Parts: sequence; structure tokens; C-alpha cells
Amino acid sequence: MQARSLHLLEFPKVLRLLAEGAVSEAGAARCLAIAPLADPALLAREAERLRQWLSWAGETGFALRPFPSLDGLLDALARPTEILDLDALWAVFQMLDAAREVREALAEAAVRHPLLAEAAQGPWPAMLWSGLRRCLGPDGNLRDEASPQLFQVRSEIRAIHQRCTVRVKSFIEREVLSQYLQEEFVTISSDRYVLPFKTSFKNKLPGIIHDYSQTGETCYFEPMFLVELNNELQQYKQEEREAEREVLRLLSGLLRQEREALGAAYDFVVDADVLGAKAAFAARFDARPAEVAPGAPLRLLGARHPLLAAAGSGAVPVDILLEPGQRALVVSGGNAGGKTVALKTLGLGAAMALAALPVCAREGSSLPAWGKLFVLLGDEQSIEDSLSTFTAQIRHLSAAWEAIDDASLVIMDEFGAGTDPSQGAALAQAVVDGFLDKGSWLAVATHFPALKAYALSRERVRAASVLFDPKTKRPLYHLAYDQVGASQALDVAREHGLPEHLLARAQQYMLLDGSDTSAVLERLNALAVEREGELDALRAEQGRLRERRAKLQERFDAERRRLLEDIQTRSREIMRAWREDKLGRKQAMKELADLRREAGGGEPEAPEGAPGPLEFDAVAVGGRYRHLGLGKTGTAAALDERRQQVKLDLGGVSVWARPADLAPEAQPAAAAPGPRAVAVPAASGAGALDLRGVRAEEAEGQVCRFLDGAVLSGLSEVEIVHGRGTGALRKEVHRILRAFPAVEHFTLAPEDRGGDGMTIVELK
Repeated sequence: MQARSLHLLEFPKVLRLLAEGAVSEAGAARCLAIAPLADPALLAREAERLRQWLSWAGETGFALRPFPSLDGLLDALARPTEILDLDALWAVFQMLDAAREVREALAEAAVRHPLLAEAAQGPWPAMLWSGLRRCLGPDGNLRDEASPQLFQVRSEIRAIHQRCTVRVKSFIEREVLSQYLQEEFVTISSDRYVLPFKTSFKNKLPGIIHDYSQTGETCYFEPMFLVELNNELQQYKQEEREAEREVLRLLSGLLRQEREALGAAYDFVVDADVLGAKAAFAARFDARPAEVAPGAPLRLLGARHPLLAAAGSGAVPVDILLEPGQRALVVSGGNAGGKTVALKTLGLGAAMALAALPVCAREGSSLPAWGKLFVLLGDEQSIEDSLSTFTAQIRHLSAAWEAIDDASLVIMDEFGAGTDPSQGAALAQAVVDGFLDKGSWLAVATHFPALKAYALSRERVRAASVLFDPKTKRPLYHLAYDQVGASQALDVAREHGLPEHLLARAQQYMLLDGSDTSAVLERLNALAVEREGELDALRAEQGRLRERRAKLQERFDAERRRLLEDIQTRSREIMRAWREDKLGRKQAMKELADLRREAGGGEPEAPEGAPGPLEFDAVAVGGRYRHLGLGKTGTAAALDERRQQVKLDLGGVSVWARPADLAPEAQPAAAAPGPRAVAVPAASGAGALDLRGVRAEEAEGQVCRFLDGAVLSGLSEVEIVHGRGTGALRKEVHRILRAFPAVEHFTLAPEDRGGDGMTIVELK
């Protein structure tokens, strides 16, 4: 990306707004260094990381706390003899503590936010972190427990303080000196214990005066009986400094030893700060990541210029759209109508999207994966370089021409201005042709009538006009597509105070010149404003309908949940009454049937023309059949004529089933339950429950419901398919069967019927 183009689009100002959301100096500096990414894969990854952070932060409410910058400190570690001071170590501790907090918070995000969780699993300076936590207290000073030597010497210093306090108190009471003390306590001056005496008393006792207060009324006096204690204190203070320096040396060695992991943790937390700043920017400006992909359409919906929004000037949302196959957008219309703002909004939105920043546009916005961005905006003239506006435009365009290709977006404002209008218009059309031949993307603002006509007549070019209020002539800052607009120079001049007689004369010259098309263009503008109003009304109505539908759906879902919960509760009550012998089997079956009819769940009617139940005589050994209850297809392995049942091999597990529960493989299963549904025949015989894939802790509810239904159906034997696996599910099923009151006996199936992958249950 050209630095000049980013500067013209005021991209650095946007980065400064972004940096305001960072909580650290390092994060803010990294925000200011952000630039569009040339690698599409890296861009896609960064955009997805931002989406995951926005989702995760929105769900958890996580906010990174401030942490100090380590820039420069890591460089100091390159010197092998460097010993860091407490301030530096405390800064490292605070940074690691913030990084730890993010890592732990992201550890639970692995499933839904894998890119964030992946970053949180980077290198970690475990030894350094442990050492800092052990040695540094909450105030940033070294703990006594940082080393045995430090603990011992500080204990001695505390003992000296206690001895000093006792001696001073005894001395003051014995000599009746409290009236001469400014304060009744021992203080420290020049690292020695002293008494704050009134200056008038300084010659009453033998001792040493170390200092005076600013007013001169107090002197800090060291009595002779404290001299020995203070000398001893100085010795311990020196030992304390040596012990502290040894701890600092050891911690500095740990930093140097784990420098790479420390740097990785620092990069991680600074990167998290940048993501947090992006999230803050998105919340502040209602922004979001836009889709950027090769072949994606140019579709910025409700785009706003963030600098206008930040200034509080009321940025009006604008849709910037190109249809499939179109590559160029030519915007016309009056001065101060928003043409340049629309171009800047497009260019800035593109730069932000290509830098993986949230874009101030609605959901559903997308942009092609542009690799280059070239901008020619405003007055390019330079007195120092003897360049006119036109010459400067040509020079900048010529310098960029060779680099522009089919992955480039070019933005030009009033290209060709500053020279003869007819020649400038012709040159502008030729330049647009050249860009289209290169396959480039292009957005142009113009007042040239010839270029307006050009935009309406080319297939790959789309015309758009900024709209004005037909009555007040004030700009509406909307784009109307597939039409052109008048420049309205006279209206703008009138609004800004040009004398009316000059405006009238200008109107006469336009009539004489035969170039007054303002009436036609004003009519087009009025029609476009009317159409935009109708579209706004339609969009508002669509929004109301969507909202109403969402509320109705919510009410429907709530009512359905309530009904299902009511049915389940009543069903459980019936089954509980039956198990407790409070209700007979026939009565329980009748009440369950009544409940099913009440819920509208009676026996489904077969659709007209549907085949009837499969007959036993129609089943052939070796045929492929679908078990309607289990939702699985298998091979008929054997037939039991006495029981009128079919042995079905389901991929190594055999189950016995009635022909009515089967359908030929080619026949679609009508209204079959899901793969875990209970299949219980209406008459006596074998029913089967397939629990494969169900977790052990989820099995109890399914097994109990299945057995309840089997008992109510009068079955004497059922089969439960649990598979072999680790055996955990089989053990859980057997535990449930031992506790179920209606189970007479259960055993693993013979090998030809599934072996230890299936349990056969006999019911009372």
C-alpha cells in the first residue's frame, strides 16, 4: 500500500482513534503501526481472530487490565552482567500477571474460539513467574521470604527496632523528657533512629544532631545510648542490601534464562491489548469485520466515515455497491453533496478491512481482496515543485500506472480538472478505459458531462448521483444508482452568499450556451429522492415484519416447550404411579393413550398410496432391510417362523425384529424416529434399544423410558445394544437393570446375536 494514499485517506488518524482503546503504551504503539496486509491468508486469519475476540469478549465481558511496557527492558537483558532493579522486576510481574489472566480466561474458549485458545497456549516463563510471585510482595517490594538470608537479616532489624523502642520509652519516662519532644515517637533520619526534640532542648543531653526541620523548631537528635544500636542497625542494613541484591541477581538470571518465553508472553498480552482496542473501536463506532475475499462483491452497506462520527458531525450512512461484472463507480452531482466523502469512505473502509480492522458498515458488507490502493484526491498542486493541479495529478498517476493491476483499487476525485474541460473529460474517459483494460477497480467523482454519459453507457461502469432535497436544494448525502446528477454550482453559490444579479447573469450565459440541462437532472433527482423514500419505507416495513415474526416464533417456541414439559411431567407421574402399584397396567396404558391423543400424537395415518406393513413371507434371508425404529439398515441373517421374527445383522450387531418394523432398503422409511428412538412392538415379542454413541451418564433416562414402554406393551424380552467399546456403557446399563423393578433377569447376547455388544433382558 502506498503510504501517500493512506495519508490522503487519513488512515493514521483512524489508527490514533484505535490506539485510544488500548490499555498499555505498548498496545497503543502497536495500534499506530498497523498497516494493510498483503497476504490474503494472513488477512483472513487476523479477521477471524477479531471475530472470535468480539464474540468471546461479548459473551464473557472480559476486559484486559493495564500493564507496563517492557520495551527496552528486554534489550537490557542482552548484557550478561545487567541486574534489574525492583521497578523493572515489578513491571515484568505486572505484565505477566495480566498475560496470565488472559491465558486462563481463554483456556475455556478452545471449542468456539480456537484461534484465541491457540495463542493462549504459547510459551510461558514458568520458572520466572514462580520466582517473581515468591519474591515480590503486593506493594512491589521484596518479601522477607525471598531468601533465607533476607529473612534472617530483616528479623534482626525488626528486633533492633523493638529494642530501640523499649529503650527510648524507658529513657523518656526516667528523664521526664516528654515535654521536650515534638512527637512522642522514634523516627528515622539518615537511616538512623532519632528523637524529634524541640530545638531549645538540643544542648540538654549528650548526643548527635542529624538534621533540622524546615521550620527549624525541631531537631532530629540521636542520644548516646542509641549510638551503639544504630551502628548495629547500619551493619544489618548493609547485609540487607547485599541480600536484596542477591535476590535481584537471581531473578535477573531467570529473566535472562527465559527471555524467549518472556518475549512471547509479552507479545501475546500486547496482541490481546490490540484486539481489545479493536473491540473498543467496534463498540464505539458500531463497526464490525467485513468479508474480504477474492471474488467478493464490492458491497459496503450503511458505510460511515469514522472520523466524521468521532467529530460528532453526524456521519450519514451510505451504501456503496457495484453489481456483478462491474468494476468502476462514477459519482456525480452537486458540490458539497458528499461525492468526496463517499470516495473517502470507500477508500478508508477498504484500507481498514485490509488491515483486519472493524469497518463502520452494517453486517453483510464485503470487499474484494485488493492488494494495492491508489488515491488521487483533492488539489495536488505544489508551488515549490512548480506543479499545477492538473500536472500534479498526471505525475502521480504516471508514477503509479505500471504498478496498477487487477488487484488494485484506484480512487480519483475530479481527475482531469485544472485544464480545458473537453480535453480533461476526454482524458478522464481514456484513463478509466485503461484501468478497465487492466482489470482494476475504480471509483471516480466528476463534474464532466461527458464522463457522466460514459458511466451510463459502459457495461462494467456504474453511475451514481448524490441526492439533494428537491425543495431546499440541501444535500441528503445519499447515493442514487444508475443515474447522474447536476453539479448545481449556482445553487451552492447562492447558498454561500454570491450576489443574486451575478447568479442571474450566469443563468443567462448557460441558456445562450445551450448547456442548461438542469431541469432534466433536477427531475431525475426528485424521482430518485422519491424512490429512495419508498425504499426506506419498504426496508422499515421489512424490519417490522421480521421483528413481528421473531416475536411470534419466540411465543411459539415458548408454548411448545411448555406443552412438552407438561406432557413429560404427566407421563412421568403416570409411570411413577404404575411402578409404585398405585395404578394398574391397563389404566396406565389408557391414561398414556389419552395423553397422546390430547397432545395430537395419535397414530399417524399412512399417506395415500403408501405400501402396507411388511409381511413375514415377504422377507428373504440375505435381503437388505431398514429397521424403522433404529433408523439403521442391515441384512436379514435368519428367520424365526414360530415367533414370526427376523434376525437383522446391523454391521456386526444382530437384533430380532418383527417384519412390520422393517422396510426394504429401496423403500424410504416413513415417519421413522431418530437413530436413538425406542422401537417397541405393540404385541409380545422382542423390542430393541440402540445406545451406541450415547454417553454413560446419559443412558439412564433412555433405558428407563424404554423399559417402561416395554412393560406397558406387555413384552417379555427386550434387547439393549450398547456396543463393545471400553465397556463403560455396558457397566452403566447393567447397573440400571439391576435397580429396575420390572427386570427379571439379564445376560449378554450369544456371539451370533451381538456378543458382549448387546444385553438381552427378561421382564417380569
